[in-house]
Amino acid sequence: MHLFYTPDIEGDVYTLNPEESKHCVRVLRLEKGDEVALVDGRGGYYSGIITAAAIKGCKIEIVHKIEAYGKRSFRLHIAIAPTKNIDRIEWMLEKCTEIGTEEFTMLRTARSERKEVKAERLEKVIVSAVKQSLKAYVPGLNPMTDFKHFIASCKEGQRFIAHCNEGEKRRLDEVYIPGEDAVILIGPEGDFSDEEVGWAVSAGFVPITLGNSRLRTETAGIVACHSIGFMNKV
Repeated sequence: MHLFYTPDIEGDVYTLNPEESKHCVRVLRLEKGDEVALVDGRGGYYSGIITAAAIKGCKIEIVHKIEAYGKRSFRLHIAIAPTKNIDRIEWMLEKCTEIGTEEFTMLRTARSERKEVKAERLEKVIVSAVKQSLKAYVPGLNPMTDFKHFIASCKEGQRFIAHCNEGEKRRLDEVYIPGEDAVILIGPEGDFSDEEVGWAVSAGFVPITLGNSRLRTETAGIVACHSIGFMNKV
């Protein structure tokens, strides 16, 4: 079933915006009487039937709603330094959204090669992945945040920092407790500095390794996301 993202949905009838209407009618070739699904990004999953297949305003009658559709018993927050090539971080956001992540933060670190991102573009990538994977929750995307500010303000769940520097580290599957919320820090292409790792540890973050291979930034994000999901059996 085709799915549309409709964050402003309310009532028993919803009209898709012109862009989504054109996609629905011209691209997907959907017609009056066809069934579709709508999600509000906050856990609401709606089943509907097209009552007017208009290119500028496709109308849908809502016939059923499910609250908290696909809600997980834990939250995963990935805070990551965006790559110089933005396509790679977009790919990571897409795949982590499909696998399952509740929140993303773009980090500005000492060795970051990219200091700013275009949030609007990244949000479109996330929403597209939500629709592709038939999810009812759209992960939150926080503004670009300085590393020191983030670790000082982050108090949620179990907190981890993944890095390849020297020093004692534990495997993620050895320290993460399934069912609990998790925050995982992923560094830039040049990794976190020793000083940043020290700051994070002092703030309560546990140093971890994601395996024996040295991973690219975007790969590390996906491995961390999949590992948490796998350990929670989702």
